[in-house]
Amino acid sequence: MKKISIIAIIALLTLGSFAFPWPPKWRKAKEDTAIKIGLNIGDTAPELAFKDPNGKIRKLSDLKGKIVLIDFWASWCGPCRRENPNVVSAYNKYNKVKFKSAKGFEVFSVSLDRNKANWVNAIAQDGLIWDNHVSDLLFWSSEAAKIYSVNSIPMSYLIDENGVIIGKNLRGDNLHIAIDKLLK
Repeated sequence: MKKISIIAIIALLTLGSFAFPWPPKWRKAKEDTAIKIGLNIGDTAPELAFKDPNGKIRKLSDLKGKIVLIDFWASWCGPCRRENPNVVSAYNKYNKVKFKSAKGFEVFSVSLDRNKANWVNAIAQDGLIWDNHVSDLLFWSSEAAKIYSVNSIPMSYLIDENGVIIGKNLRGDNLHIAIDKLLK
C-alpha cells in the first residue's frame, strides 16, 4: 500500500508540474522587461563608483533622479580643457532648473589623469565647481574608461533621471540643445 501511495504522489507531482509550470508566467514577464545595461541610447548606463580627490567614493547611481552628464576628460587633454567652459556653462544654467521629470542637473566628471596634483589643479583652474569628480589615476587603463569603452576624450554620455542614456558625445551647443528638450 505504501508503494502505491508513493507512486501516486510522484505521479501527481509530475502531472502538477505540467498544469502549474515553474517559474510562474508572471515571473517570465518580469524577465522579459529586464533592464538592458549598455552604452547605446536607450540603455541603462553602467554604474561607476570611484574615489574623488578627497578619497570619498562617488557613485553615479547616487545621482538618480537627476539629469546627469558623464564627462570623460583629463588635465592633459587640450580639447577637454577647451570644452570645460561649455560644461561649466551647462552646469550653471541647468543645475537648479525644473525639468519635466528630473530634479536638477549634475555633472559626473571622470578623469583619465595619472597625476593627482595635475587633476586637482585643472579642476580648480577650469572652475569645475560640482562635487562629482572621480578618477582611479590609471590614465588610459582607467577602469571607468574600460567600462564605457572610451578610447578618445573628451567623451560624454547624457543620462536621464532613471539612468538611461539619452545622448552621447554632446559638445558645445549640442549639449545645451539636448538638455533644453528636457525642460518643463
